[in-house]
Amino acid sequence: MPISEADARAESRREAAPAAAVMLLVIIVLAVVSRAKEWELLGLSWWSWLLVAIPVLLLTIDLALTYRGKGIVRSRKAALLLLGLLVLANFAAVVILVAALVTTNSAELTGGELLFTGFAVWSADVIVFGLWFWEVDAGGPVARLHAARPATHDFEFPQDDNPRVAAEDWRPQVWDYVYVSLTNSIAFSPTDAMPLSVRAKALMGLESAISGFTVLLIAARAVNVLA
Repeated sequence: MPISEADARAESRREAAPAAAVMLLVIIVLAVVSRAKEWELLGLSWWSWLLVAIPVLLLTIDLALTYRGKGIVRSRKAALLLLGLLVLANFAAVVILVAALVTTNSAELTGGELLFTGFAVWSADVIVFGLWFWEVDAGGPVARLHAARPATHDFEFPQDDNPRVAAEDWRPQVWDYVYVSLTNSIAFSPTDAMPLSVRAKALMGLESAISGFTVLLIAARAVNVLA
């Protein structure tokens, strides 16, 4: 029996809920540790990280509400808008970290603060782009549920290229896209899935640029601080 669009949307939102919850947890832990350690990047208090977490909280609430029937987001356009806010919030976190790295002297920035904050921001970035890949590919999760084998992909997974290694009704889940985001942020190039469309290449290129810039700065500053 064909799945309705409303049911397909609810199922796809439930699929993404754990990833959003993990990202929210990462930012909350960063805020709590920053308060306990009295870390203040650029003079910003620990609660500044909670402001960054607001779009993540909205997304988590929306995804969680789908378990009870209906969420806040009722269309793909609204979902893309919310993810856009998520990207902006995470970009703000990256800017705060990078600005602190290049303006704060070694005596004020401890190795623990540098490494913990950098890891938290990088982890959130991986999940943000993983959710973007998940929402963009082949018209979005709802479209992928309606068509088991979409004619047009933005990403090509090994299972798409060789169906013999996949289950009969296999389709990429949100964690497949988070894994693509993880490997792209570390290797700065495709490893698991190949980007096929211009928008997929643009998203992967943007993530690689942000990740590379952040990781290289953290590594360089860590050597300076810990030396």
